[in-house]
Amino acid sequence: MKAIFRILKKYTLAILLIVVLLFMQAQCDLKLPEYTSNIINVGIQSKGIEYAIFDKVSKNTLDCIVVVSGDYSIYDYYQEDGETYILKDIKKNDKEKLESILIKPIVFISMMSTQEGFVKSPDALTFAMYNETDYTLRDYYKSLDKIEDTMLKQYAIQGIQKEYETIGVNINEFQMSYLFRIGGLMLLLTIIVAVIIVISSFISSRVAASFGYDLREEMVRKITYFNDEDVNKFNTSSLITRCTNDISQIQMALTMFLRMVLFAPIMGIGAVVKLIGNKAGMTWVIACAIGAIILMVMILLFVAFPKFKKIQKLIDRLNQIVREQLNGIPVVRAFANEELETERFNAANTDLTKVNLFTNKIMAFMSPAMTIIMNGTMVLVYWVALGKIDAGTLQVGTLTAFLTYTMHIIMSFMMISMLSIMGPRAMISINRINEVLNTNNKMKELKVPDEFDEKKRGNIEFKNVSFKFPDGSDYVLKNITFSAKKGTTTAIIGATGSGKSALVKLIPRLFDINKGQILVSGVDIKRAGLKDLRNMISYVPQKGYLFNGTVESNIKFSNPRLSDEEMENALEIACAKDFVLEKKKKYKYEIAQGGNNVSGGQRQRLCIARAIAKNADIIILDDSLSALDYKTDSLVRINLNTKLKDKTKIIVAQRVASVMNADQIIVLDNGEIVGKGTHKDLLKKCPIYKQIALSQLREEEL
Repeated sequence: MKAIFRILKKYTLAILLIVVLLFMQAQCDLKLPEYTSNIINVGIQSKGIEYAIFDKVSKNTLDCIVVVSGDYSIYDYYQEDGETYILKDIKKNDKEKLESILIKPIVFISMMSTQEGFVKSPDALTFAMYNETDYTLRDYYKSLDKIEDTMLKQYAIQGIQKEYETIGVNINEFQMSYLFRIGGLMLLLTIIVAVIIVISSFISSRVAASFGYDLREEMVRKITYFNDEDVNKFNTSSLITRCTNDISQIQMALTMFLRMVLFAPIMGIGAVVKLIGNKAGMTWVIACAIGAIILMVMILLFVAFPKFKKIQKLIDRLNQIVREQLNGIPVVRAFANEELETERFNAANTDLTKVNLFTNKIMAFMSPAMTIIMNGTMVLVYWVALGKIDAGTLQVGTLTAFLTYTMHIIMSFMMISMLSIMGPRAMISINRINEVLNTNNKMKELKVPDEFDEKKRGNIEFKNVSFKFPDGSDYVLKNITFSAKKGTTTAIIGATGSGKSALVKLIPRLFDINKGQILVSGVDIKRAGLKDLRNMISYVPQKGYLFNGTVESNIKFSNPRLSDEEMENALEIACAKDFVLEKKKKYKYEIAQGGNNVSGGQRQRLCIARAIAKNADIIILDDSLSALDYKTDSLVRINLNTKLKDKTKIIVAQRVASVMNADQIIVLDNGEIVGKGTHKDLLKKCPIYKQIALSQLREEEL
């Protein structure tokens, strides 16, 4: 996980910005239900009267209210305007404080004013309230404490509306002003939310795409430095799947996380806080819904998680079969096994399809289950709210806000539960990526490598070298000792499986030796810088490979600064110039992936030209002349000896004719040197070499 977090660290500021934007979006979204509730409760039911206080009131009514409440501080909030009092410009806290003082007196005055014979003058009201022999009005005033706050406020607002009608205040204008003000705020918040969504979506998509790019780059860089052992450990098709499908899974999960999963807890917690402040009194319903969602997600994860792990392995297998079939098309056709290969592919494809169908069926259950939970919650809320509204303890607007917050909470859990679909696959993909990134390169390099000895530059020396493959039990090479001087040609010959290719692969450290020592330019290759060592060597593998591009791009792959003249010279030495010039586009001739649109011999010559173009001190040809005819083979060897006199040349060959003129011939048999010397010497001293030579050439040709 360290590698992934290290890459994500680059985008810390962008992720923090996304979090800030999501907080802003949540705040706006959570404010909208409150405004919706206000439009219903205040704008429609209360005619735009937000607080149970008078904005304008007659002097007689206000005097009566002061008498009932016994609080003369009420006058401090108003200023006289003829026969009326007008509310001063006060803050929200002062309005709430004044409302707590006025609410009961307004209800009391409003209700008593409807009774026949009730005297509305302050003096008469004072006498009636405090007459020693009549406590009826005072007891009634105290009984208002038993009424729910929401209902008491409704009664008070009804009294305020009566007062406004009495003194000629236009209530419709008052109401429309409130509706336009709150509606305008809702429209503004909606626009802000839309802008935030666009910006946060853009940033999160950019972060996820950039993260995917960096992760792929990190993977390819890591794989590029893998040795053959590491590649074989993971399998080529699996590495391709990890660099494509697995990273795509992680990238998609990251996009979902930044946009939905991060937003869900912010919105969910905010909605819970709002619900706690909501006076609907039905939070237990939400607790039941959340419990049902958590239980469902846990069951789905328990059933589906093992299958997600299996899917990635089945994709590896499918990719491997497709890769084998594409590379082996000629073999398949040659043996007329098209139907057999199709059946093999269908079997792997069917296994993958079955597991995918199973997981999709399990996850398909989530959508209707969530719908049932959501609609069931709404029905339960309506059922509980019905009695509260009937009893007058719950307003319609408050219920609307409660339902909206409830949906926000459920949707938040739904967003998080969606992670249960992609999350397990993403975690499996992360583990598969980490397996690659955490693979330690077994070829250790010194922090301060030894420098090459310029006087011994190009020299190669094997000292009692023994080697076995990482998974092998027996040594492939045993006690190999020989030296190759600068400017000389050393040929390695032997029967198939004698260890020829393994030997030359040890020089550029494609494998590490188990025993002994290899010196290149006077330095132990384990103490040399790996890049410096390989820059000194041009290696042509047994199976030549060309990249998709042109002849020019392939030749210059080994040396990007190569001039056109040097490129032509390299092609000429490799006897490849003539057939290239015969092409219509010449050096711009398109090469297919792997060089499949040129013959085997042409491909080998282009690979040799690429190695020569590098201008390295050591050239290794691992049976790289096998596809050439004798004439071309001879011309290439002559060019190497005459035009690259100062280079150390190591040639692995099967044909004696290819190595007869070498300065030194190493004969291998079962991983051991059984002969070493010139062609003439080996014919006399090495029976195995003579046997190989006689099997290929007539005695007079030797």
